[in-house]
Amino acid sequence: MTHTLGNYLIHQIAKLAGDLTERDAQLLLAHVVGHPRTWLLAHLDTPLSAPMLDSADQAFSKLETGEPLPYILGHWEFFGLDFDITPAVLIPRPETELMVEKAIKWLSASAERRTVADVGTGSGIIATSIAMRVPDANILATDISRAALKIAKHNAEKFHVHHRIDFLQCDLLPQHVDPLPTERHFDLICANLPYIPTETLRALPIFGREPTLALDGGEDGLDIYRRLLNVAPAWLAPNGMILLELEATQGVKALNLAYDLFSESSISLYQDLAGHDRLLQIRLPG
Repeated sequence: MTHTLGNYLIHQIAKLAGDLTERDAQLLLAHVVGHPRTWLLAHLDTPLSAPMLDSADQAFSKLETGEPLPYILGHWEFFGLDFDITPAVLIPRPETELMVEKAIKWLSASAERRTVADVGTGSGIIATSIAMRVPDANILATDISRAALKIAKHNAEKFHVHHRIDFLQCDLLPQHVDPLPTERHFDLICANLPYIPTETLRALPIFGREPTLALDGGEDGLDIYRRLLNVAPAWLAPNGMILLELEATQGVKALNLAYDLFSESSISLYQDLAGHDRLLQIRLPG
């Protein structure tokens, strides 16, 4: 039997399970044949060669065994940009775009706000997205994972903003104040840190499929945020701001933590498009 792209796609779509969609199958087959999804949909009558059929079978076998689609593809879209990723970093998620939007809007409102720390940068999506939209921003991107920093650097180079982002391997922020382009103080600290409670994580489908180091937030999901908020004041400029992405159920706890540590600051909690608590904003007084 001669397989065309169309009948092969129908066969694979019928086998999809879980949250996988018809679009996911189209993206994967388009990746295998080396063309955009739009090309695939316009050429469904094209025959699949034997080598291409083998490659497609291998790719869909990975999908069936639970390997996340973005890792198979090796890239994923975020904030209108196509970022390269590996299993060493989290898969970019649309919820994080709320943080990037707030950061860009706040930085753009004043020419004096140009120093940024992206703590726990992962694949570098936050640092790179900000650098793309705020051309004179000066950014420090940190991560405890050397493998993650390698991907983050690659993405910054891909979009030609690497000359404005310094990458540093450390736990949250540097222990010692070395000479930095920011002259130590940051106008803005962004962090999308591990925030899923340990026991909750173990019951989720992503456990074991995305890096635990980037997901496990300790007993209540806020362990690493507590550590960051305790050291952040020493790194923030007057009138500086902190943006923290949160796990959807942690909004009230995170607010209480922020009020305990930053009683003189302006503190706000924002919801994502699904109506879940997602972003904590702390603005320091001047």
